[in-house]
Amino acid sequence: MTAQLKSGNRVAVIIPCYNEALVIGEVVDSFQHALPGARIYIFDNNSTDGTADKARAAGAAVHHVNHRGKGNVVRRMFADVEADIYVMADGDHTYDAARSGEMVDLLLSRGLDMVVGTRVPVGDGAEYRPGHAFGNRLLTGMVRHVFGNGFTDMLSGYRIMSRRFVKSFPALSKGFEIETELTIHALELRAPCAEVATDYRSRVEGSESKLGTVRDGLSILKSIVRLYVRERPRQLYLAFSLGAAIAALLMAAPVFVEYWQTGLVPRLPTAIFAGLTMMAALVSGAVAVILDSVVTGRAEAKRLSYLAIPISSPELKDK
Repeated sequence: MTAQLKSGNRVAVIIPCYNEALVIGEVVDSFQHALPGARIYIFDNNSTDGTADKARAAGAAVHHVNHRGKGNVVRRMFADVEADIYVMADGDHTYDAARSGEMVDLLLSRGLDMVVGTRVPVGDGAEYRPGHAFGNRLLTGMVRHVFGNGFTDMLSGYRIMSRRFVKSFPALSKGFEIETELTIHALELRAPCAEVATDYRSRVEGSESKLGTVRDGLSILKSIVRLYVRERPRQLYLAFSLGAAIAALLMAAPVFVEYWQTGLVPRLPTAIFAGLTMMAALVSGAVAVILDSVVTGRAEAKRLSYLAIPISSPELKDK
C-alpha cells in the first residue's frame, strides 16, 4: 500500500486548468500512477478546447469555475474539495508528478503544512524563460526581505499542503499572484514548510503559457505591496510619521530662530505648513498604533482558525 493510504489520510490532487487539452490526459495519468488511491480533481476555467472532456475521459473529477483567473480557481478548489492532503500542480504537464509521493511522505513524516516543489529546468531552455527566472528571483527576494526567509521559488505552482493550511487560507487573489499569497500566508503563520527540488519540463509543442512576464509580474508586485500595507501597517505609517516629523522640524527651525531673535514671524506660511505637517505626523503615528492592534487581532484569529483544524501526521497525533 502507498504511504498516503497507510496513514489513513485522504489525498486529493487539485489541478487548475485553462485550455490544456493537449496534455491534460497525461497529467491525470501521471498523478494516478504516482499517487494510487488519490482522487484527482480538474477545475476547468472556461476552456474552449475540450480540456474538460479529455480530463473526464482520463478518470478525473471535473469541476467548472466561471470566474477567470488562477486565484479564483484556487479559491474554489480549496472551498469545494475535502481531503487531508492536497497536491496542487498546474495542468500544463511541466511539473514532475513522480516526485509527489515523496513530497507527501515528507509532509506526513515531518508534520509539515506545505512542501514546495522548487523548479529545476530540464529540456531545451524554453521551459523557464530568462524574464520569468529574473522576475521570480526579484519577487522572492522582496518577499524574503519584507516577510522573512523561507522559500527560494516563491512562484512555484507545485505544492503539497495540509488540510489545516488549506482551510485557513483566505485566498483573496484573482490571478497568478495566488502563489505569492500562499507563500506569505505560510510565513505569517510561521507554518512548518520544506522545499524539494523537482524537474521542470518545457511545454509540449502547440501549448502556450498563460503567464505574461510583464503583466503578471506587475500584478504580483502589486500584490506584494498590497499585502505589505495590510500586514505591516505599523512600519509603513511610522516611517511616514517619522519622515513628516523630521520635515516639519526642519521647516520650523528657521522660523523659531527668527522669532527668538526678532520676536516676529515673517514666514507665516512656512510656520503654518510646518504645523500642519507635524499634525500629519502625529495622526500617522496614531494610525500606526491602531492598525497594528487590528493586524495583531487578525493574526490571532487566523492562528486560532489554523489550530482548530486537526493535523494530518499520524506520528504527531499520537504524541
